[in-house]
Amino acid sequence: MPSAVAGAEAPPRRRLGLILALLAFAQCIYAVDYSIVFVALPEIRTGVGFSAQTLQWVVSAYAVAFGGFLLLGGRAADLFGRRRMFTLGLFLYAVSSLAGALAGDPTTLIVARAVQGIGGAFLAPATLSLVTTTFAEGPERNRALAIWGGAGGSGMILGSLLGGVLTGAFGWASIFFANVPLAGGAMLLAFAIIPKDAPRGIGGRKFDLPGALTATVGSTLLVFTLVQGPESGWTSPTILVTAAIAVVILAVFFTIEGRGPDPLLPLRLFRNRNLSTGTVVTFVFMGTFGALPYFFTLYFQSVHGYSATKSGIAFLLPCVGVLIGNLSGGKLATRFGVRATLFGALLLGLIGTVAFAFSVAPDGTYLQLVPGVLVLSLGQGTIFTAMYAAATTGVAGEDQGIASGVASTGQQVGAAVGLAVLVAIANSGHEGLTGEALRVATSDGVRTAMWATAVGIVLIMLVVLNFRRPPAAPAAEEPELKDGVPSAV
Repeated sequence: MPSAVAGAEAPPRRRLGLILALLAFAQCIYAVDYSIVFVALPEIRTGVGFSAQTLQWVVSAYAVAFGGFLLLGGRAADLFGRRRMFTLGLFLYAVSSLAGALAGDPTTLIVARAVQGIGGAFLAPATLSLVTTTFAEGPERNRALAIWGGAGGSGMILGSLLGGVLTGAFGWASIFFANVPLAGGAMLLAFAIIPKDAPRGIGGRKFDLPGALTATVGSTLLVFTLVQGPESGWTSPTILVTAAIAVVILAVFFTIEGRGPDPLLPLRLFRNRNLSTGTVVTFVFMGTFGALPYFFTLYFQSVHGYSATKSGIAFLLPCVGVLIGNLSGGKLATRFGVRATLFGALLLGLIGTVAFAFSVAPDGTYLQLVPGVLVLSLGQGTIFTAMYAAATTGVAGEDQGIASGVASTGQQVGAAVGLAVLVAIANSGHEGLTGEALRVATSDGVRTAMWATAVGIVLIMLVVLNFRRPPAAPAAEEPELKDGVPSAV
């Protein structure tokens, strides 16, 4: 068995299944939260009073807060206890979901979504680091990551399914009300299932407050700039000012981290090529595949006029494909290595994306979409599991929280940037169009966004090729690579 969870004694094997089930459930909760609002956006706009320009912040507020607080959440899990941060994240989810459901104006809902994002920033690295410190590196961890990844990857698609069904049956507020008992129940179960955290302050480690403040403020401003840039214009005063401030603050952050005795983000972690390259993969992955639920929803509702309920049902196919891919990813990574698994899954996803792009048409049918959607979903699910197996390999147990935070930051920033860029590409030239002309233009925009996604997938494939055996003997902290990944994988 691996080292104890968060410094406590290793749990008995019969308890591991319950721990993994709870961690997978929590992963599903925050993955669902990312995508569940997409299908409900039209009803949220009319029910709460958003304008066309401000509606995107129902999604973006979550992404900005999530991406901005992830490094803080990751290191807090290492220092203050992973179970504590796990339960804190779930508590914030439950409270903010209730506030969102009761919101009667745009400001309240945006704030509630931001708090959900902060909850996710504590929950995500705590959940992933609990998986990686509970299960031994290699086949055992790969199997656990397959189940964990299955919950997360499928949760993104499942969120769109639930969003459609709940919105159609009970209205937009139901997508937030549903989270309250789920997050609250998971929080209570954590106290019974997950072993207690070790006492605080072990080894004299201190919390890097200057690093935490500069990382959080700088990351939040950076994500805001990247999300708002396509909407406001990259040369607008707001974007230029926030970008400049973000760069300065992040430069101060890295200076602090390079000199501090116990940094929030130890820069030595970036010597682990798997973490560095894996983080880049998660960034580009979420900037491409992560935006698919939005474009599925746009195509179903705006081009073919599906109701929220019918759109949700249409998401069953990609949900099944992602789940199968997730569960297969761990076995494939164990048998063939992470690099080969990632490259093969990316190729599969590329083929599916191209097929989907060719099947998009104003007068097309759902059956025409099935081959492309199924193939790209299988590839998407496999990638999701394999990229985290790569990113967390070779990282010491006491750094798993911050390493998970780094990888998750790549995921969330990539999701925010990719969605903003692809939406700008898809909506280019739509100004002033209405009726049939707008419907045809929307279909063309979705197709163009899919071609842009295909280009992004090719970029990930090139990054994956960076997984190479180093020329010199590996250091103790970075295990020998086999097929571009540690031999244990």
